[in-house]
Amino acid sequence: MFKSEIRRTLTQVGVGGEINFSAPPKPELGDLSFACFDIAKIWKMSPVEAAKKIESLCHPHGSGDLPREAADSRFRGNDIVERVAAFGPYVNFYLNAGKIAGSVIEQIKKSGKNYGQNQIGNKKKVLIEYPSNNTHKELHVGHLRNICLGNALTQIFQVCGYQVIPINYINDFGSHVAKCLWGILKFHKDEKPPENKQKWLGEIYTETSQYLEEHPEDKLQVYELQTKLEKHDKSIEKLYKTTREWSLKSFAQSFAQLGVSHDRVFYEQDVKDIGQKMVDELLKKGIAQVGEGGAIIVDLKKYNLDIGLLRKSNGAGLYLTSDLGLAVAKNKKYPHIAESIHLTGSEQTFYFQQLFKILELAGYNYKMTHLPYGLLSLSSGKMSSRSGNVLLYEDLYDLVFNKTCQETKIRHTDWSEKKIQSAAKIIAMSALKFEILKHEAEKNVVFDPQSAVSFDGFTGPYVLYTVARINSIVKKSRLRRGFGGQAKIKSELLNTTEEKQLALNLAQYPEIVKKAFENYNPSVIVKYCFDISKLFNEFYNKHSVLNAPDADLVKARLALSLSVKQVLENALGLLTIGTVEEM
Repeated sequence: MFKSEIRRTLTQVGVGGEINFSAPPKPELGDLSFACFDIAKIWKMSPVEAAKKIESLCHPHGSGDLPREAADSRFRGNDIVERVAAFGPYVNFYLNAGKIAGSVIEQIKKSGKNYGQNQIGNKKKVLIEYPSNNTHKELHVGHLRNICLGNALTQIFQVCGYQVIPINYINDFGSHVAKCLWGILKFHKDEKPPENKQKWLGEIYTETSQYLEEHPEDKLQVYELQTKLEKHDKSIEKLYKTTREWSLKSFAQSFAQLGVSHDRVFYEQDVKDIGQKMVDELLKKGIAQVGEGGAIIVDLKKYNLDIGLLRKSNGAGLYLTSDLGLAVAKNKKYPHIAESIHLTGSEQTFYFQQLFKILELAGYNYKMTHLPYGLLSLSSGKMSSRSGNVLLYEDLYDLVFNKTCQETKIRHTDWSEKKIQSAAKIIAMSALKFEILKHEAEKNVVFDPQSAVSFDGFTGPYVLYTVARINSIVKKSRLRRGFGGQAKIKSELLNTTEEKQLALNLAQYPEIVKKAFENYNPSVIVKYCFDISKLFNEFYNKHSVLNAPDADLVKARLALSLSVKQVLENALGLLTIGTVEEM
């Protein structure tokens, strides 16, 4: 909005190249700051001299000696800029609070849910693959981090004009399945499965893994069972299909709760043989070679990626084999994509570098992106489903939900149990997603449930409380004054420091969305939600909305409050976090 006007003026006075702004360190130094280091090189002068020159060119008659109160002649058409001043190597702009507020409120009212959207992607197709979970194992908090990132990136790419295709690749045929089935037959053959069958399967997998560590002589039995599994032997096929269905049904329930929706799900059992055929093709093309003992390899040392093992000497496939088959299957289903994005733990970074290079050598020319994320752990350290030291998603959700439910009951003794549960579920999910997404993906995170559910500070419930507070203000305004939210406002009345900061930050939202997209970084959105909420609450605590001195100021502050609500709802939507009417 107003930044484009300032850029246009700077261009008119001879500033070329990319024009970006930052916020001055102190409010008394202005609202926007332009650094003169790059233009100084072009003009062959010092940055300080360049700043003074720009200040002079922006004043009438090119004089920098005008009174600071004088409106700048180059901005008189819109009156948004009140002053231009050089401070060292920077040119700072002082903006008119009312004009800024009026402009951004009008834009948000006009765009509504579409505010912040852009068309950068031009409808290009992008695959986002997540969370790549395994059957016969439970979803744990590591999967939760993957899902939160995948959900957010899906929404961010969509509002940036891309046609996003979220997909999942489920490993339903690996050695972990054989371990689980072997454990059932050895330790639990005649047992009736409990109600939570997925959790039971995960416990059996852990039990079997620990047993095999102590009894390695039995590993051959598991290998033999896996061979039967891969050959679809009737002696194991029924148990496999039944337990697989238990896992898939449980996943569907968790995904629905988390807001996950996939366009297509691929399964390892369906792509494993396709991968073996691709290995044969890579051999024919000379991309792959026969290695020691008859194993099939790809020499990637000239790319500093070592040796890639595609097939064991006994003919068995590996993860790379299946992932090559997956690439073939994806390319057949979605032949015209611009990018394929994969979300996994950072420990798989080198693996994906190898995979992408092999696919590139095989002729796959779309952009391939691996987004690694750090560990999510508790105070006990790294989690492992083999050792049983795992915090399961459903257990963490129950813990957070119980806390938010208790807090809601305390705050609303007059609510029905149904209403309490409904609100607590939304608040709990906001606590989980917000706490995970506020960290940049590559950083390790120690999850603190107690901190995550707090209604104060850098948390999801705090942001939801801000939205609920605005809902309450608007509801009271309609009861008392008949305000409908569409009245023409006198934005010039919004001239306090707090109102100006709110308006300036609301105007930044479209740039925040672009930044999150460009860096594949949802934490930018999370921080923005908190910053806007904090600014609104500072404004609310200092200035009355409904008891403002006159009706026009009430209308203006209500309009500003509604703009904050709209932007927060838009931003939270990118994180797949819902809001509640009241808290």
